Amino acid sequence: MCGIAGILDQTQPSSDNSRLLDQMLHIQHHRGPDDTGIWNDDHIFLGHNRLSIIDLTEAANQPMHYKNFTMVYNGEIYNYVEIKQLLLQKGHQFHTHSDSEVILHAYEEWGSACVNHFVGMWAL
Repeated sequence: MCGIAGILDQTQPSSDNSRLLDQMLHIQHHRGPDDTGIWNDDHIFLGHNRLSIIDLTEAANQPMHYKNFTMVYNGEIYNYVEIKQLLLQKGHQFHTHSDSEVILHAYEEWGSACVNHFVGMWAL
């Protein structure tokens, strides 16, 4: 499974948080040797070590962005194909074959209640 890390800290300099996130990702690199991604905005830092399973393309790397949403995710949504079909019917357009992108679109559609649609094991 992938490794995810995050920091929300308004008390430390960004450079300190960036260095800490790098250390966190380095320690858990064995969880996701296929790619490492980092995103930050002010005092929010997200990191992801990817173990590619569903969509093997670079387009499915994380942190993943969609509109004004950014996410790191670990796990699997077993019913993501069904959810994607429902979202396609509602007019959503997808650029990957990943369950990660489905999560972002589901969040846009249903807000935090999107998790009620998910069957699987996950953290985001």
